[in-house]
Amino acid sequence: MSIPMISEADRLRREVLAYVIKAVKEGKHEDIDRIPLKMRPKGTPSSRCCIYKDRAALRYRCMSALGFRVEDETDELKTLASYADDTKTTPPACDPFLTIFPDACSACMESQIMVTNMCRGCLARPCTNICPRKAIQVRNGRARISHELCINCGKCAEVCRYHAIIQVPLACADACPVGAIGKTDDGRVTVDDEKCIRCGRCIKACPFAAIMQSNQVAHVVRDITEGKKVIALVAPAVNGFFPVEPGKLYAALKQIGFSEVHEVALGGDDTAIAEAAEWAERKAEGAPFMTTSCCPAWMECVERHIPEIKPYVSHTPSPMIFSDRRAKAMYPDAVTVFIGPCMAKRTEAHKKGSPDYVITAEEVGAWLMAENVQLDELEAVQPELGGTHYGAEFAISGGVANAVAHYLPEGAPKPTVFKINGLNKKNIALLKVFAKTKKAPDDIIEIMVCPGGCVAGPCAIATPEDATKAIQSRRPEDFEA
Repeated sequence: MSIPMISEADRLRREVLAYVIKAVKEGKHEDIDRIPLKMRPKGTPSSRCCIYKDRAALRYRCMSALGFRVEDETDELKTLASYADDTKTTPPACDPFLTIFPDACSACMESQIMVTNMCRGCLARPCTNICPRKAIQVRNGRARISHELCINCGKCAEVCRYHAIIQVPLACADACPVGAIGKTDDGRVTVDDEKCIRCGRCIKACPFAAIMQSNQVAHVVRDITEGKKVIALVAPAVNGFFPVEPGKLYAALKQIGFSEVHEVALGGDDTAIAEAAEWAERKAEGAPFMTTSCCPAWMECVERHIPEIKPYVSHTPSPMIFSDRRAKAMYPDAVTVFIGPCMAKRTEAHKKGSPDYVITAEEVGAWLMAENVQLDELEAVQPELGGTHYGAEFAISGGVANAVAHYLPEGAPKPTVFKINGLNKKNIALLKVFAKTKKAPDDIIEIMVCPGGCVAGPCAIATPEDATKAIQSRRPEDFEA
């Protein structure tokens, strides 16, 4: 089994996951302590200053793969095998699940605009004219930026005809839509857990892979090896990540030990039906607008940054919660595992108390690699519970609103839709205005924190464009049993 590699950091993370999963599945916990040595043997080039720092970073990656946070370490001599043993009695870190290996951080400079030596001090000087703070002046034949006045808007870089002005990013901080990324006194990255909305963008953005997540896959593997009934709840986005029809992926999940496979697309239908009824009721009562509620990072943003918009947020549970309820109603003693591209689902599951675990598409891909599962060679199977294409398209921008419109109660007016396709500082400010004025341009505001929808989640293993095409290519009849 192979999955797309986007960067060396992706390859490294997935390789660590595969080694850890294999060792836990086979009960060879002592092998986990050898993973750093196996991946960085003597004589091989190092990606950091020395091979020993590489091995230290790999040790902490193994620790996080087992479900622990670097910040929780109290004994530096504790073996990884001991951490693996602890998964039998210690639940994985759920909230916060972000964890940082400080020594991996490169202490990048703050985001700033810089003038390079390509500047010609041209006569047109569009950079000085467009700057809203008059932070640019031309002296001695070259543009100079006063960083005390500069607000990093980037307008000067956009208009420079020589491309002589560049915007140098602080990757992790620039990716964060809520300003939760900061720096320690020595310049290393830190995350403010009170501001963080658990979207995972910083993990995806950090070029040094210093920000990690504590995984839950080792606990799921353990439950399967202990013979428990473990049900996979597969998010619609996941079917867009693997280059085979969904039935072959479901067959693979059963091959690695899942007892049943349920499509969360059915939970999407449940959410759309309930949300359509809720909208019709709110509209009849004169509500000015309603926002969707299925994106957990958005719900964290509401709690932490826009509490004033709460009255306008849908109360309908997410597809994950509906799917878990169905599974638990059928099998009260089963272990339920949501599989998707989203990290924030872990926080949602922790707060709601269901499902039991949340693992990512990336972890599943690593698991299939660990067990050398060849998807093309499997015979497709149907999920025990499926959904419709309306529920499946919850994974893409516009899909939620489309499903809600389809399931409107008879006689209810069709709502107009305002899409926020990727949360950022600008549209957070706009949402605050909607809440303050009690007015919005449309009836329903569909909010996707990740641009493109769930298919662009931080643990996606395909491009959003390819995943969207794969999901939209499924015909309505493909969902029939």
